[in-house]
Amino acid sequence: MKTHRAVRTPGGLSLRVDVRTLVVGTLLLLVALTASVVLIGTGDFPIPAADVVRTLLGEGDPGQEFIVTELRLPRVLVGLLVGASLGLAGALFQSISRNPLGSPDVLGLGQGATAGALVVIVLFSGTANQVALGALVGGLATGFAIYVLAWKRGVHGYRLVLVGIGVSAVVTAVNGYLLTKSDIVDAARAIVWMTGSLDGRDWDQVWPLLALCALLVPLVLANSRGLRMMEMGDDVSYALGVRVERVRLVLMLSAVLLTAAATAASGPVGFVALTAPQLARRLTRSPGPNLVPAMCMGAALLVSADWISQRAFGAGQLPVGVVTGVLGGVYLLWLLVTERRAGRI
Repeated sequence: MKTHRAVRTPGGLSLRVDVRTLVVGTLLLLVALTASVVLIGTGDFPIPAADVVRTLLGEGDPGQEFIVTELRLPRVLVGLLVGASLGLAGALFQSISRNPLGSPDVLGLGQGATAGALVVIVLFSGTANQVALGALVGGLATGFAIYVLAWKRGVHGYRLVLVGIGVSAVVTAVNGYLLTKSDIVDAARAIVWMTGSLDGRDWDQVWPLLALCALLVPLVLANSRGLRMMEMGDDVSYALGVRVERVRLVLMLSAVLLTAAATAASGPVGFVALTAPQLARRLTRSPGPNLVPAMCMGAALLVSADWISQRAFGAGQLPVGVVTGVLGGVYLLWLLVTERRAGRI
């Protein structure tokens, strides 16, 4: 059975389509959307899924419309956008570094964004918007530091990961220092933010993240061919006409921006960027970065984790970052055991 098909457009453009990847991506998108509808209907005032869909189409009653569009839909949209952003950023870093551990969690970008937020909370007692801006600046500054420190006639995989781990350790120590110097109120506020949560998210978090994704996702996909070529090595990529450092810089900057913006919107949600690309690759069984399936997997994971955080623990709700941390940690342990049994580690 053929897994690839050539598609020709009326304009003469020929595209090669991986059928399995297309099917997996479509199913993951359906899972994410279905979980979103279920999540919107979940709460103190339950709404059946059919009524949720009807309300989203503008046919609900005023009470349901207020609950769905003003209270619950923004939270779900933030979850979808954050999950998709982290999944895409993880796929980019893992492909660039050619290392399954080369994700924003390991490289310290989440910790850098956390440092920026802590500076605003602890030193300036800033508002929620100022905290989000601080997280964005902190993530960008950390990404710039990692790139500069890892540069030596280019940025290469293992050096990028090792430098990222070192920067992560330093920034984590800085975060601990900031917490010890804060008063009890600011420390409590900082701890809540550092857990990663979608509680209280509204349209103010949706629109900036949506605009950034609308700008960066097409840019990343336009450079996906160069990224695929780079997985064969820089020399081969140069021979095939890829401007390696330019493509790498554009994609790394995009991944840093996606990670920083996602962290600014929801706090540092762990393990989604690490696990989503790996799970997507296992499902598609396709080489290459698997960018779109990783996005869909990230969105499905985060929305599903948010539903678990609201429904699986009785009356108490857990922050979504706790749930993703538990699920991601279990997956990582399973992956290490599997790799060890296969003799690869």
